[in-house]
Amino acid sequence: MNIQIVGKNISVTDGIKQAITKKLSKMDKYFDNKDDSIMARVVVRTYKVGTKIEVTIFTPYNYDFRAEVTDNDLYDGIDKVIDKLEGQMRKLKTKLDRKKDKISLGKAVVLENLKEEQTEEENMQVVRSKSIYLEPITLDEAIKHLEALDHSFYIYLDSDDEKVCVVYKREMGGYGVIEVENKVSD
Repeated sequence: MNIQIVGKNISVTDGIKQAITKKLSKMDKYFDNKDDSIMARVVVRTYKVGTKIEVTIFTPYNYDFRAEVTDNDLYDGIDKVIDKLEGQMRKLKTKLDRKKDKISLGKAVVLENLKEEQTEEENMQVVRSKSIYLEPITLDEAIKHLEALDHSFYIYLDSDDEKVCVVYKREMGGYGVIEVENKVSD
C-alpha cells in the first residue's frame, strides 16, 4: 500500500509516520493486490483541543473507503480511524458474500476517478471542489459505494436510463434517490 501522510497545523514526525504506516499495513489483508496500486491518503490536523485524522483508501477496484476521527490523543485517534475503516470493509464484504457469486473484497473494491481540488483562500465559501467521471452503475451498486465511502449521498449515472442520479441516506432510515430530468450532453 502506498501511503501519503499530510500534516495540517502539525509537523508529521517519524513516530507519527511509523504509527500510521504500521496500522495501515495491517489492512493489506483486505486486498488481493499487494502492490502499490492501492493508495492511502492520511491527513492529520491539530486544533487547540484535540486532533483529527482523516484516511481515504483509493483502490483499483470499485470502492474507495474513507473515515475520519476527532480525538484528544493522536495515537488513539489513529486506532479508532483504522477500526472504522475495517468496519466499513467488513460490512461491504458481508453484503458481497450474500450474493450468489461470492467474490473477495479485494476483487470487488474501485477507484472512482475522483480528482480533488482544495482552495487555499479562506475567504471563499467553496472549501472543496471535486470532479468525477461517472460510469454507468445500478442503484444497488450506488448504495454499496455510498456505504463504502461512509458519505450521506452518492452521485452516479444510472445504467438503466443513463440519467445522473443521487442516492442519499434518509434521516428516518432507508435511502432516497434524486434523478436529473434533463439529458446530459457530452
